[in-house]
Amino acid sequence: MLNAPWTSPGQPIPDKDAVGRRGEAVAARWLYSRGCRILYRNFRGPKGGEIDLVCRHGLVLSFVEVKTRTSTAFGRPAAAVTLAKQALISRGALAYLKLLRQPSIPWRLDVVEVLLLPGLKPQVHWIQAAFNTSDLRRQQRHLRRLAS
Repeated sequence: MLNAPWTSPGQPIPDKDAVGRRGEAVAARWLYSRGCRILYRNFRGPKGGEIDLVCRHGLVLSFVEVKTRTSTAFGRPAAAVTLAKQALISRGALAYLKLLRQPSIPWRLDVVEVLLLPGLKPQVHWIQAAFNTSDLRRQQRHLRRLAS
């Protein structure tokens, strides 16, 4: 049902959790249709960290954060992936890699934006390698220096 409209005009928009679940389902099907194998949904690391989708894209392990919106009034969905959220995603990715016991496997951190606009087909935008851990660490150090 990837091509089905999210809602018809005039219908009430479902709650935030329902929107998020729908967005993750749309993103998983969309990624699968582009050659990704979905390995895990909603991974939670034992010491914190979370990943919406863990995928295999060719030889690369992709840790995907899905951001879903029903409007663009507040900007692109990916703009909601703050430094704090990036740290949480990175922590989850590292926990997953630790469980695999294969730290040398190539991997990246992606964001998939899903727009569920009333009466329209879902719109999906995949940002591969949206951020990386070395940039994140550098930004966090800079913010800590500014705060002190």
